[in-house]
Amino acid sequence: MFNSLTSLANPTDGDWGERLLNTVASKTIRYLFTHSESVEVFVKCHPSSKLLQGSIDSFKMNGRALVIRGDFQAEELSFETDAVVIDFSNVLRGKLTLKQPTQAIAQVTLSEAGINQAFQAELVKTRLQNLSLPALSDILGGEFVSFEAIQFKLLPNNGVRIFAQADLSNGEIVPISLSATISIERRRRLVFCNPKFEADTVPESQWKISQTLCAVLAEILDRMVDLDRFDLDGITMRINRLETQGKQLIFIGYAQIERIPSSSSPH
Repeated sequence: MFNSLTSLANPTDGDWGERLLNTVASKTIRYLFTHSESVEVFVKCHPSSKLLQGSIDSFKMNGRALVIRGDFQAEELSFETDAVVIDFSNVLRGKLTLKQPTQAIAQVTLSEAGINQAFQAELVKTRLQNLSLPALSDILGGEFVSFEAIQFKLLPNNGVRIFAQADLSNGEIVPISLSATISIERRRRLVFCNPKFEADTVPESQWKISQTLCAVLAEILDRMVDLDRFDLDGITMRINRLETQGKQLIFIGYAQIERIPSSSSPH
């Protein structure tokens, strides 16, 4: 590993350390994802001799077409850190380790298609199937319900419309359509504010039960989308704001980085 990495390092070239670190950091971060179209790291360090003491002004990462845990897709992910102190001796061994925690400004862009694909993941589907709702058994004609075929449509001004089907334990299939506004709670949880039943795609004979199930689904989604469940080991993410732009949902916030994780395995 040392020989392959030092082939990049020409001691007479002032930016050899930056190029070496770019290579190691890019490889390290790329391994956090199941798939990536591109992962690039850009180091800022002036003068470059500071690298020998492990001191870096900042480094910036840009990733495109990323897949996390095989099912969760991000169109783009970027972050730029504050000053970083690393173990430079480990860089020469092909590893990236921090000597102290750092923070980074982060931006994540999700596509409408990627969000809908995430609802096909087993981790998500298991939280939407065979749900026990004894308090609503009289209305539902049974105690259990499964939500399936969920589709998100992003709307302007942080709006979203959600389509789904509810499979009731008595065998009835109920179409669901609701609109809501997405906002952030405690900088980590996505909430669906003011959910509103949309009747245009639901038969009139099922309006009452569909409206009831719309409220249930909105409540389930509120509990489901929590960043703490998706943190990489050693990295905590927080959201300052979000916005919808066409078919994209953009999160802007920061990441507290305690250490560089070795994989993207879940907690």
